[in-house]
Amino acid sequence: MNKQGPEPMKVTARDIMSTRFCTLLPGLPVSEAVKEFKRASQAEGRKIFGMMVLDLQQNIVGMLSMFDILLLLRPKHIHIWGMMDDLDISGIVDAACDKAGAVLVGDIMTQEVITIPPDTHTFMILDIMIKKHVRRLPVVENGTLLGIVYISDLFYGVLDRFADKDDSR
Repeated sequence: MNKQGPEPMKVTARDIMSTRFCTLLPGLPVSEAVKEFKRASQAEGRKIFGMMVLDLQQNIVGMLSMFDILLLLRPKHIHIWGMMDDLDISGIVDAACDKAGAVLVGDIMTQEVITIPPDTHTFMILDIMIKKHVRRLPVVENGTLLGIVYISDLFYGVLDRFADKDDSR
């Protein structure tokens, strides 16, 4: 809070989007994508859980999340194996990583990416994220990628607003 009163609420995607973000190419092997996740997390000082996938013309062609990678590692028919504590799973993670390493980002990425324009109200962003079960939304204007809104950006924007309300009482 400043001396004139609470800060104006950040109400649009443009107000809360991150303009620094890392991207991947669809032809990148998953083993290299995992390294990019680690590098991006170190560079940002926070864990990165998903990245946009762009083609060579900088068009969004997909999104790769930690969930996509973990789903690749999980054996497809695990449900017919029984309970996990009934199995000898030693070495299964290493074997899955070895097999998954050569798979390409484009093969496992989510291809149906929801984007929003920069003037989208934060309440609409919240609604989209909840209804569509997404944690990040690329911000695009006239075909140009401007940034990305992470669910954490939205959440901490709301927390800041709560704090401002408490400070003004």
